[in-house]
Amino acid sequence: MVKHHVASALGAVLLSMCGAAATLQRLEMDEMIQKSTAIVRGRVAGSAARLHGSSIYTHYRVQVLESWKGAEVTEVDVVVPGGIASGMRQVFPGAPRLETGSEYVLFLWTGASGLTNIIGLSQGVFDVHRDIAGGVFAARSASTETMLDAEGRPVRDEAVRIRFDDLRGRIQALTARGAQR
Repeated sequence: MVKHHVASALGAVLLSMCGAAATLQRLEMDEMIQKSTAIVRGRVAGSAARLHGSSIYTHYRVQVLESWKGAEVTEVDVVVPGGIASGMRQVFPGAPRLETGSEYVLFLWTGASGLTNIIGLSQGVFDVHRDIAGGVFAARSASTETMLDAEGRPVRDEAVRIRFDDLRGRIQALTARGAQR
């Protein structure tokens, strides 16, 4: 019994150390809009981590306040790699952590597995907040992970801050153009 707990603890430590660094492809805003199967403004209602094979994913239940691309839904289950489940912990660099009760704009894609993921990990998560004057903004911090451009050259990520209405308009314009093709 003790050996089992030691092996489990060692496995959890090794899994958490495996993701010490990550390399992400930097995605431009228009690229994220085009590649997303859904873009929503929503509030996180809860979360739970679960095993999927040998990987742990944290499932976030998001109440959809607005759908800007994709089907009109009232709730979506968004998965992010990493979390704690069955006594194990997995950490994936670049994976965002969403807070229950917080509001976000999420750039999503649903793969063949049926799981809905965030495009570009932390790149596809924008916090929604108000400034002192009452203006609403969507923002994300620059990623600290290694970033490469489409040609594989190292680039620095930059923080993004955009007026909420400008972001919505940009998404609607690009989505409409894509539908006309």
